[in-house]
Amino acid sequence: MTELLALGEPADWVRRFLHLIPAGGTVLDLAAGRGRHARLLLDAGLGVIAADRDADRLANLSGHGRLQVIEADFETEDWPFAAGLFAGIVVVNYLHRPLFGHLTDALQDGGVLIYQTFAEGNEAHGRPKNPDFLLKPGELLASFAPALSVVAYEHGIIHRPRPAVVQRLCAVKSPAPQSLGDGA
Repeated sequence: MTELLALGEPADWVRRFLHLIPAGGTVLDLAAGRGRHARLLLDAGLGVIAADRDADRLANLSGHGRLQVIEADFETEDWPFAAGLFAGIVVVNYLHRPLFGHLTDALQDGGVLIYQTFAEGNEAHGRPKNPDFLLKPGELLASFAPALSVVAYEHGIIHRPRPAVVQRLCAVKSPAPQSLGDGA
């Protein structure tokens, strides 16, 4: 537990839905920062790809057999992951709307998206204040609900680790429906 404290506590939202990620799968921790969620995922027995534009921040996790660290700037570089690759994707405190479709595609059938980031109204509590980095009311739900089955969604004020206005979503990618043929 002391390692988690040094990295910062994982988001309660991630802890709450971690059990939904299929066992033995690989999870993308997008914009992994210092690795607080990567460590939680590794401790849960999952394989982790921790991706961040500054891989040096993840050095404290080096040497773990189920961890791959990728340095990438997802706002300027092409999306590097294949469709159907991940059993789960965790995104916390990061927003780049052009990635929404990639996140959905990168989940395998039964894969879980756990997403939490700042929303309009957060300006009253601190950074970010720029509307480009704040979700509009219902935006996270509207962006993922058509393609994923929503398990839970919230929009409101959280108090830990500091007061903030956030949107949070947990959703599962359902298998594509099978074609019934021409009915003949």
